[in-house]
Amino acid sequence: MTTYFISRHPGAVDWAESEGFHVDERLAHFDVAIVQAGDRVLGTLPINLVAEVNARGGEYFHLTLELPADARGKELTAADMRTYGARLEGYAAQKH
Repeated sequence: MTTYFISRHPGAVDWAESEGFHVDERLAHFDVAIVQAGDRVLGTLPINLVAEVNARGGEYFHLTLELPADARGKELTAADMRTYGARLEGYAAQKH
């Protein structure tokens, strides 16, 4: 089982690891073809990719935070992310 964190932001990976999520690979670009059954994918993927992750037997955890407008576009530290209520929430999707 591999845990992938899909993000361009180092602070997000630092936050995830400080919260107990072990990250095997941090990727700035995601190719769903790498996902195998039992893998975990963390990040902010569009719904069509979430469905593909699930179809391949992987689990998806969405990075959610309550980010005010004045903080958008800035690099956040792990501490900033905690301040903004960062959390990873599991989602499953299926294409019809």
